[in-house]
Amino acid sequence: MSSKKNVANKFGTGLQPKEFIASMTRNKEAFQSWYDQFTWANQEDREFFESLNHRDDLRVLILAADWCGDVVRNVPVVFRALEVSGIPTEVLILEENPEVMDDFLTMGGRSVPIVIIADTGGHVLGHWGPRPKHVQEVMVAFKQANPDREAPDYEAKIAVARQEMQKRYGEGTGIHAVIVSELRELISKV
Repeated sequence: MSSKKNVANKFGTGLQPKEFIASMTRNKEAFQSWYDQFTWANQEDREFFESLNHRDDLRVLILAADWCGDVVRNVPVVFRALEVSGIPTEVLILEENPEVMDDFLTMGGRSVPIVIIADTGGHVLGHWGPRPKHVQEVMVAFKQANPDREAPDYEAKIAVARQEMQKRYGEGTGIHAVIVSELRELISKV
């Protein structure tokens, strides 16, 4: 998977975070609610993201769609973390960017959000998504155990997997610290 295409041609073509929120036709209230509820779980994480203001070599592209529950849960946190970083951040709408999406498939499928960290030349340094690792584990296990989408019990089984993922997300904003931590870990390596 290291042969991801260069994304420089996408710089300047996406929506600014506030433009993405304004353009949402679905789930806007839920997205805004998660955005408004964000608080830094620890000062070290905030200081790390603030320290990125000293770097001018990073760009972030976020593949997203307003119909996706994982976008609604995760992207507000990504926005809030990156707001203090000074890193130029743009949202690419999944349906308008299939060629980019196809470079970042999750287990062969199109899953969003995908947060792409690139350098100013468009070279992809890493990516995160579509969900926190401990939530994604449920979907990985499900797909491995249920490869046949046409199986008669597929829909019933995926409903159970989605319930478990919802449980792992939790009720409140605790997942926010996990997302911030995973983003910090990724950016620390680039």
